[in-house]
Amino acid sequence: MPKKIPIRQCLGCRTQRPKRELIRVVRSPDGEISLDARGKANGRGAYLCPDPACLKKAVKSRALERALEVPIPEEIYARLASQMEARTDG
Repeated sequence: MPKKIPIRQCLGCRTQRPKRELIRVVRSPDGEISLDARGKANGRGAYLCPDPACLKKAVKSRALERALEVPIPEEIYARLASQMEARTDG
């Protein structure tokens, strides 16, 4: 029997993709928001395509704030954008 591939939805473009293709944004139990490269970090997770346009859409619609259940300051979005660009470049 083939192994089931977990599917997640991007908060920006709303497309369903395999979990491995998406970037997980996680809110840890102490409230820290960061990108989770391995997809295993403790906390509440939300998924985005590795595309800065999807991050922009998620910011505009406040989808990330709703998914993580916390208000997200502007500097966190800026840090996520730069981390995302670093991941897609390398």
